[in-house]
Amino acid sequence: MTPAGAGADNAGVRVPPPLIYLATFGIGWLIQRGAPRPIIAAGEARWAGSVLVVAWAAITAWTVTCFRRHRTSLVPVKPASALIVRGPFGVTRNPLYLGMVLLYAGMAFWLDALWPLVLLLPLVFVIQAYAIAREERYLARRFGDAYLDYCRRVRRWI
Repeated sequence: MTPAGAGADNAGVRVPPPLIYLATFGIGWLIQRGAPRPIIAAGEARWAGSVLVVAWAAITAWTVTCFRRHRTSLVPVKPASALIVRGPFGVTRNPLYLGMVLLYAGMAFWLDALWPLVLLLPLVFVIQAYAIAREERYLARRFGDAYLDYCRRVRRWI
């Protein structure tokens, strides 16, 4: 049996990563409802949450613009037609995943909910193992040395 995505012209990521973020946040929120734990004072939490959500919106808009400009799909079950190495991809190889981390943390702060925030680090490890690792293998197959050179120059997260 071959690993998911091996040989296919896509990364083999079948469960949409935003759904994984949402499900994890939902679990954290349910725990929060049963055992409320604030992060920081409510006023500061809302302010911090707002800053993180604005950062998410900016990174996501910039990244989507790059995908459209290069006419390639941002959906991991579709083939990649271009290797994007500029814009947000010049800073992080995973600007959409980084953006989702910012949104997730922003919402946890906005709601002043500790438990979703506690689940964020395990969530990042799941996303790394499930989605990013598959996407990296696919892009290495698809773009070869150009992608490997890009990986040497740009960090996975930040």
